Amino acid sequence: MGSRIGVRLCWTETADRSLPLPIYQTAGAAGADLVANLAPADREGGIILAPGARALVPTGLRVAVPEGFELQLRPRSGLALKNGITLPNSPGTIDSDYRGPLGVIVMNAGQESFTVTHGMRIAQAVLAPVVLAAFEVAEALDDTARGQGGFGSTGGVA
Repeated sequence: MGSRIGVRLCWTETADRSLPLPIYQTAGAAGADLVANLAPADREGGIILAPGARALVPTGLRVAVPEGFELQLRPRSGLALKNGITLPNSPGTIDSDYRGPLGVIVMNAGQESFTVTHGMRIAQAVLAPVVLAAFEVAEALDDTARGQGGFGSTGGVA
């Protein structure tokens, strides 16, 4: 098991504090599961996503990501495979200087309506280090074997 880096959390005002905090389901898991902590008005019926629809699903949390890190939000593979539920901006990034409510943009890429229920595991959170680039303009770039070959230029069949 790798080392642990502290990430502070606070509940939002309307959060259901009986729901679990982010948790790693197995010893080897890279992502901690996030659950839907719906607004009181949505808790009974959930959030219904028609095919192609998307919604911002609240987690009931605010988070303080340590400086030098980001919290990446990723889809859960089971929801993606079985129901077509994904995160359209995956991985979503929570920056170290953001302190607002933690929401997950969820999209139904499936063919049937899907209901996000209160307490449902909806995404995974992965803490990742951030390396900042020093962008600089150059007169030319070095050549490579690939050169300017774009989409699909490396061959192969997916």
